[in-house]
Amino acid sequence: MTTPRDTPASRRTRANGDGTIYQRKDGRWEAAAYVLAAGGTRKRIRVYGTTRKEAADKLTEAVAVSNRGLPTRISDTTVAQYLTYWLDTIAVHRLRATTHARYTAVARLHLLPALGPKKLHRLTVADVRGWLDQLRAACQCCTHGTDAARRADPKHPNQRPHCCAIGQCCSKRLSPRTLQYVHAVLNSALQQAVRDERVERNVARHVQVGQIRHRRFEPLTAAEARQFLQAARTDRLHALFELALRTGLRRGELLGLTWHDLDTENRTLNIRRTLQNAPNGGTALYPTKTRAAERRIALPAACLTALNQHRQTQDTERQTAGDRWEEQNLVFTTPSGNPLDPGGVTQHFRTLLTHAGLRRTRFHDLRHTCATLLLEQGVELITIKELLGHAHIAVTAEVYAHVRLRLQHQAIEALGRALNDGDDPADPPTATVVR
Repeated sequence: MTTPRDTPASRRTRANGDGTIYQRKDGRWEAAAYVLAAGGTRKRIRVYGTTRKEAADKLTEAVAVSNRGLPTRISDTTVAQYLTYWLDTIAVHRLRATTHARYTAVARLHLLPALGPKKLHRLTVADVRGWLDQLRAACQCCTHGTDAARRADPKHPNQRPHCCAIGQCCSKRLSPRTLQYVHAVLNSALQQAVRDERVERNVARHVQVGQIRHRRFEPLTAAEARQFLQAARTDRLHALFELALRTGLRRGELLGLTWHDLDTENRTLNIRRTLQNAPNGGTALYPTKTRAAERRIALPAACLTALNQHRQTQDTERQTAGDRWEEQNLVFTTPSGNPLDPGGVTQHFRTLLTHAGLRRTRFHDLRHTCATLLLEQGVELITIKELLGHAHIAVTAEVYAHVRLRLQHQAIEALGRALNDGDDPADPPTATVVR
């Protein structure tokens, strides 16, 4: 008569409901049991291990989860399949068209090639961390074959294959900001998978991408700003540049303004929408990105004057265009009434900088110039935050921290001059840290 102790480990009988464990021909151990699945059904799952204990521990964990009434994630869905489903059926209804297009591009270029074939419920923290490490170190030209596919063009004889195509890698890597954005897309998709009960946890949340530094910008000085406005005074879009520099409006917010948004009596302007490039070409109007960005701002007298002059110019253009005029009630349009192209406005801005003899800068730096000059004039941070339409004051404080630090230096130096009045210059007061 044999006892359980005499029975080989691979043939021992387990209690009812505990499942079975046996050793496979390849030497691995396999454990199987029925557990609770999505929809209230029960399904037989199989787990594997290099030892009997490893397989038993995995099975015990799955059974314990099932006994708590939680469905076990046993779908064969791959990461690629779920990402496609999420983008096409969920994210498309929650994101703006431009944001959805960027998410789709991120998935196609960075997520699907590396993580797409993996089973969704088997994706681990180590998988995500290893993928990010590879992404951080990889040359994008080599990864996507950008240079290998480039061929000499008769119209552009200087455009020839280089980088990995000729064995000289240019090491063009993703920036920390782009890495953070790619990680955010995966994190959003996996968080929805948790809500859908496809996975038990979002493994991307447990991977730190690292802190990124805000992009350094060089706003115009007060003298440069005056020089720019003087050069733009006779320009057709003079009112647009006045608004950008004096109110800090974003490019899309400026191009999305309608004449209904202007209240000349109360000298205010309502920001309700933004004009952006549409994913399928052309431009389109969208709501502001956040609730804070939808705001009403006070207008300086110079902006009101410029807008009144611009309106008169637009009325003349409407009469000249006649039937060719496309009435959309936009403040800033082409001579035929169509929306302005955002990229064309930026190029026009750079041309004005050249004519004014100023250094090259971005259109968005007009917004930074407005905020910087306001800070230097002693305007409170909360007022600047409301003017710029930031969702949180912490964003304003972080972006313009360098300006506040410069103002602190000026304040401390002013205090030092006051305390040194009548004292021995060789014995300056000792600086202390105030908390």
